[in-house]
Amino acid sequence: MAGIGVFLMACHLMSSHLESAGSKRLKQLFSSVSGSKWTGVGIGALGTAAIQSSGAVTVMVIGFVNVGIMSLAQASTVIYGANIGTTVTAQLVALGLSSGNGISTTIIFSALAGVGAFILMFAKRESWKHTGGILTGFGILFVGLGMMSNAMDDFATLDSVKQFLASIENPLLIVLLGALFTAIIQSSSVLTSIAITMVVAGLISLNQGIYLTMGSNIGSCVVAILAGMTSGTNAKRTALIHLFFNIMGVVLFLLIALVLRMATNGTWSFGAVFEHIFPHTPQVQMAMFHTVFNVCTTLVALPLTEKLVRLVCRIISDNGETSRDNQPHLYFLDETMLRTPALAVKQLKSEIENMAKLSMDNFQRSINIVTTMNFSETKQFVKTEKELNYLNGELLRYAVLLSGNQLNNSDLKYLNSSIRSVSDLERIGDYAENIVEYAESLKSQDASFSEKAIDEIRKMEKKILDLYEVICDAYHNLNLKALEWAYIIEDEIDDLTDEMERNHIQRLVNGECTPQVGAEYLSLAKNAERIADHLINVGNTIKQ
Repeated sequence: MAGIGVFLMACHLMSSHLESAGSKRLKQLFSSVSGSKWTGVGIGALGTAAIQSSGAVTVMVIGFVNVGIMSLAQASTVIYGANIGTTVTAQLVALGLSSGNGISTTIIFSALAGVGAFILMFAKRESWKHTGGILTGFGILFVGLGMMSNAMDDFATLDSVKQFLASIENPLLIVLLGALFTAIIQSSSVLTSIAITMVVAGLISLNQGIYLTMGSNIGSCVVAILAGMTSGTNAKRTALIHLFFNIMGVVLFLLIALVLRMATNGTWSFGAVFEHIFPHTPQVQMAMFHTVFNVCTTLVALPLTEKLVRLVCRIISDNGETSRDNQPHLYFLDETMLRTPALAVKQLKSEIENMAKLSMDNFQRSINIVTTMNFSETKQFVKTEKELNYLNGELLRYAVLLSGNQLNNSDLKYLNSSIRSVSDLERIGDYAENIVEYAESLKSQDASFSEKAIDEIRKMEKKILDLYEVICDAYHNLNLKALEWAYIIEDEIDDLTDEMERNHIQRLVNGECTPQVGAEYLSLAKNAERIADHLINVGNTIKQ
C-alpha cells in the first residue's frame, strides 16, 4: 500500500510538471486535431506520453466533445492514441526492474528524486523548477516501484499466498479482478506496474499478469464514465466509446488466446509466445504485451470508428435533452477540462474571444435599432445580453478555479488579465444596452435622428468595428504592432466623438433637431467612445 501511494503521487507530480513545462506545445498539439484518424491517434499517444495520464487526456477529450469543438469520431481516435501512450509507463517500469552487473536500474533512477528535489528547492527560473519537479516525480516513481517489488518478494516466500494466487486460473475471473482493482485505484498504469512486479517476483504467472493487464484497460474507463455522467449527451457517448473500445480489445484477445490454446492442445498461450520472443525478462514480456495489445486494438478499431459512433448514438439518443443553443452556456470550456489546466487556459482564451464577438454583435444590433427604429432584432439582443451576463459570471468563476492549479508564470499572468478582459467585454454589452434604451426613448417621443446624425453614427460604428478587428489580431496573436495601430484608430474615434458633439450643437442652432433628441445623440456618442476604450483595455493585456 505504501508503494502504491508513493507511485500514485509520483505519477501526479511528474504529470503536473510535465504539463506545465510543455503547456505551449500541448496547446499546439491539441489544436491540430483534424479529420485524419491517424492524426487523432498520434495526438492522443503523444499527449498521453507527455503528461503520463491517459485518464487526464480522455477526460479532457470528453470536455472538448461536450462543448462541441471536437466530433465524436475525432474524440474516438484521440482515445485510441491515449491507450497507446499509456504503455510508456509499463516500459519505464520494465526498464527500472532490469538490472545489469547486479545493480538494479530502479536504484539508479530512484536517485534522480534527490537530484530533482535539490533543483526544485534552489532553482530560481521557472523552467528549472519544472525540470526539478519532473526529475523528482520520475525518481519517486521508482522509489514506489522498489517498495512494491520488495513487498512482492516477501509475499513470494509465503507458500499459502502462492498457492492461493496459483489457484486463480480462469482468464475471465482474472480480467474482472484487473478491472475491479483499476476502478478502485483509478490508474491502469499502477495496476499494470503491480502486475509486472508480481510476475517478476514469481507471485503470479506471466499469463495471469497478462490477463490482469487486459482487465486494467476496462477498469481505466471508470474515470471517463464518471466524467461523462455529469456532462452532456455527446460526453456520455464519448465515455461509452472508450468503454466499448477497451471491451472490444479484451474480447478480441481472449478469443485469440482461446483459439491459440485449442489449436496447440494447450501448449501455446500469450505467455509462451512472449517468453519465446523475450526470454528470461518477465518485465519486458509484460510491458511488450501491454504495448502490442493496445496497438492491435487500435488497428482493429480505426476502420470501425464510424460504426462505433453510430452505435453509441443509437444507445444514447438526443431525446429529452434541451438544446444548448436555447440557453446561456460556455462554448469552449467544461468542468472536466480542469484536469488539464494548461489546455483549459487555452480554451478560456477562446471563450473570451467568443464573448468579444457576442458583445460586438450586440453593439451592431443596437446601432441598427437606433438608426432604423426597427425593433425586430430586440429579442435576439436580449438573449445575447443574458448570455454575456452569464459568461461574465461563469468565466470569472472558471478563472478563479484555474488559478488554484499548477500553471506556468505565463498562464498565471494571462489568468489575472483575463478577469479584467471579461469585465471589459461585459461593459461593452451594457453600453450596447444603453443605446437600445435611447432608441426606445426616441420611439416613445415619436422621434428619430436626422440623416446627418445617422451618417455620423454609422461612421462611428465602422471605426469601432475596425478597432475590434485590429484588437482581435493583437489579442489572438499577441501582436504588439497591431496594438499600436489600434491606438491610432482609438485617437480617430476620440476625434470623431468631438466632431459629433460640434455638429450636434450646430444642428441645434440651426433648428435641425430637438434638445430631447440631441441628449440621446450625445449620450450615444459617449457610450460608443467608451466601447472603444474597453476594447483597448482588452488589447492592452497582451503587454503582460
